[in-house]
Amino acid sequence: MSTRPRAVLFDRDGTLVVDVPYNGDPDAVRAMPGAAAALERVRAEGVPVGVVSNQSGIARGLLDAGQVEAVNARVAELLGPFAVWRWCPHGSDDGCACRKPAPGMVLDAAAALGVEPADVAVIGDIAADVGAADAAGARAVLVPTAATRREEIEDAAARGILADDLAGAVTLLGFRPSGSAL
Repeated sequence: MSTRPRAVLFDRDGTLVVDVPYNGDPDAVRAMPGAAAALERVRAEGVPVGVVSNQSGIARGLLDAGQVEAVNARVAELLGPFAVWRWCPHGSDDGCACRKPAPGMVLDAAAALGVEPADVAVIGDIAADVGAADAAGARAVLVPTAATRREEIEDAAARGILADDLAGAVTLLGFRPSGSAL
């Protein structure tokens, strides 16, 4: 890939934390393996990190905004501070501009961080994350989980944006491994 991004946005569920569908319980939050170390590698180079997350459980009546905020606070408690949080409360049929794969959250987060979308990378586990990055003009990296469809993995591999894990994702973006020399 080209130069290192000036900001990195992460999907929340399935990327930073274990996906618990429509989770409104902070006590159910568990960090994904390697999430803390990957975030630290990015932060150590002075690059801000943020979160962009679809939260359709609100539209479905399964969650409220307070529960999403409580879960986000637990994520930050486990994984450290994030420079920006953006989440979409809409359902897939609402036609909003923020729900991934639409670019709204990525564009808004980039603006809040004072960087151009082309200087942002988005790391996620499904095609909607990659699609949001593409639509915003940002870079994408796919880190598959059990929820990732085979065709999404094949597409990411063909594009050179596939990583086995979060450590591989930040390496692909140009961040040095922990403890490496300048």
